[in-house]
Amino acid sequence: MLNEAVEALQIKPDGHYIDATFGRGGHSRLILSKLSAGGSLTAFDKDAEAIAEAQSITDPRFSIRHEGFNQLGALAPSSATGILMDLGISSPQIDNPARGFSFRNDGPLDMRMDTSRGQSVAEWLADASIESMTEVIRDYGEERFAGQVAKAIDRRRQELGPLRTTAELAEVVASAVKTREPGKDPATRTFQAFRIFINAELEELQQALEASLKVLQPGGRLVVISFHSLEDRIVKQFIAEHSRDVFDRRAPFAEPKPMRLKALGRVKPSEAEVAGNPRSRSAMMRIAERTGVAA
Repeated sequence: MLNEAVEALQIKPDGHYIDATFGRGGHSRLILSKLSAGGSLTAFDKDAEAIAEAQSITDPRFSIRHEGFNQLGALAPSSATGILMDLGISSPQIDNPARGFSFRNDGPLDMRMDTSRGQSVAEWLADASIESMTEVIRDYGEERFAGQVAKAIDRRRQELGPLRTTAELAEVVASAVKTREPGKDPATRTFQAFRIFINAELEELQQALEASLKVLQPGGRLVVISFHSLEDRIVKQFIAEHSRDVFDRRAPFAEPKPMRLKALGRVKPSEAEVAGNPRSRSAMMRIAERTGVAA
């Protein structure tokens, strides 16, 4: 949804835009191509490989920050003409076995977006309780066999020691998940759950969305592409919450707080997009516009 997302921003040539998830730079390069000499683009990413890719962009209108997009609030108030958030994991991250995101190729059980800090999935699983694992797998993976998977991981730890690789985890999950939707690997939901948890993705998304209200100029566009129901639910609820006047029930005669966003709809990938990029089939893009009300 590269072109659709950038079109949804309604680029103003002299504007200042934010690519909140640089990835490998597809959105950033397209945005830059639409800016005049007076425009600018700031990108964020936690991934060191994404930062390295960004160094190849020598355009003086572009800058990259090695931070998660929850740091949007550090930017000046009302400084952004538009913000684009392309959530989740990028194809290069999935395709690199060394990152540990995929069950299709064996690699270290890592899954950190920023490998320079924090705990890997293998480190967390080494001593996580059955209760904690069950909660993570159920809440972030929406896996109905969460308890069985957690117990299977615990048995594996006791019998053979801690899990170290993606293949080991996938094998354990397959032994516990007896049924799955046609064409979907049994490990899909568990891998999603551990990745979201270890990177605090949903918490970071919520923080970034709140920060966007402060950073966006009146009339500025917020465009968010999500890839699973947990992300999309947060985005949908956030836009809905701020797209209506808010009444304080404790002060029934007080003036309501006016809405701060105008919802502009949602877009799903076209059949051609899905045919060319099967990973886009679950994508949902939501668009909103900042009103003139102060944050």
